[in-house]
Amino acid sequence: MADLSQLVKAYDVRGVVPDQWDTPLAEIFGAAFATVTGADAVVIGHDMRPSSPGLSDAFARGAASRGADVTRIGLCSTDELYFASGRLGLPGAMFTASHNPAQYNGIKMCRAGAAPVGQDTGLADIRALAEQWMQTGIPAGAAVPGTVGDRDVLGDYADCLRSLVDLSGMRPLKVVVDAGNGMGGHTVPTVLAGLPVDLVPMYFELDGTFPNHEANPLDPKNLVDLQARVRETGADIGLAFDGDADRCFAVDERGEGVSPSAVTALVAARELAANPGATVIHNLITSRSVPEVVREHGGIPVRTRVGHSFIKQEMAATGAVFGGEHSAHYYFRDFWNADTGMLAALHLLAALGSQDGPLSALVAGYDRYASSGEINSTVADQAGRTEAVRAAYAGQAGVTFDDLDGLTVSAADWWFNLRASNTEPLLRLNVEAADAAAVARIRDQVLALVRG
Repeated sequence: MADLSQLVKAYDVRGVVPDQWDTPLAEIFGAAFATVTGADAVVIGHDMRPSSPGLSDAFARGAASRGADVTRIGLCSTDELYFASGRLGLPGAMFTASHNPAQYNGIKMCRAGAAPVGQDTGLADIRALAEQWMQTGIPAGAAVPGTVGDRDVLGDYADCLRSLVDLSGMRPLKVVVDAGNGMGGHTVPTVLAGLPVDLVPMYFELDGTFPNHEANPLDPKNLVDLQARVRETGADIGLAFDGDADRCFAVDERGEGVSPSAVTALVAARELAANPGATVIHNLITSRSVPEVVREHGGIPVRTRVGHSFIKQEMAATGAVFGGEHSAHYYFRDFWNADTGMLAALHLLAALGSQDGPLSALVAGYDRYASSGEINSTVADQAGRTEAVRAAYAGQAGVTFDDLDGLTVSAADWWFNLRASNTEPLLRLNVEAADAAAVARIRDQVLALVRG
């Protein structure tokens, strides 16, 4: 059976099916999840991967064996699972490997109200118990096993999202959506139903083998089809979802990508208009334009480490109205502090549809700087190379350092962040500057130190 040290990461369990991740292990995790959370009821959903229904059913059996009543919502997006967890007040488990290749699968777990299960908030305990039961077998269960039933929440999820955005003044829009054969093909038609949208669907057929392209819009090659279709059809906007449809990327009417930082800033401005003086969370990789826009609109920006558990914890601690990441994860206070790309997409449509200009003009004021995107370097001595970079910039006038998440080096008109991967021998570099030439200069300097 699997080595859980290779499966359990910051927020989920994932591995190759069936070599590392199989139904007996899923059943053990279901039993451990119900035990650690102390839940007398749980909600479970799954994506369109061929292995997802079997793993989901096994997890349900394990949870029910500990006396927990199980509500299965079947095919769903991850944010639909978060909706069910929030609306029903139940811990939840979503079977998906998100944007990863077809041979992978995993679980994203949450406590009641979509609260995160992180390493320090239950994941380590679930892992320890699962490892124990892998050796001894699951002990005798509850005297009365829990029930297992089914419930369809898609319509309620769509109603909830539409209630959180004023869509009443939208002009008609032509919208191309690339679901990447993922769960967006299941949720988008219901969420957009009744809106003045001429929907042009791409790859809406649910197919966990991803026959057209990887369901990972963060990689530019997976946006090529969407960009071409937007240009061909004269659409106002293009949207791309990842495999479990919790992240949303946008392209404008020219087929050019819209930075997730620009989307974060735009949505932040809209949320601050409705919640004056509120706090907005952004991770340290997002553009400087995000805190600038937040302050300009009377809000309080708070900078965090990268990762959903850090964002959600800071949102809960500060009462923030919204949070955004460079990876196109968007978090909303009114959605149980959980991330939902679909709600961010509705904000984009509402903003675009409330005025007559094109999307490129709308987002221009929120996209103020040039950036490198994330550049990965395979490095054996991550700490040593990071310190070499620090030493190279130490003593330069006007340069500051911080270690919130990796190493961030900042000057008046540029900054870069260098972070070690938690799971691979990689250093990840992000650079932002006033223009593309400055980005290239800083990028090349740092990469020479990292790879030298």
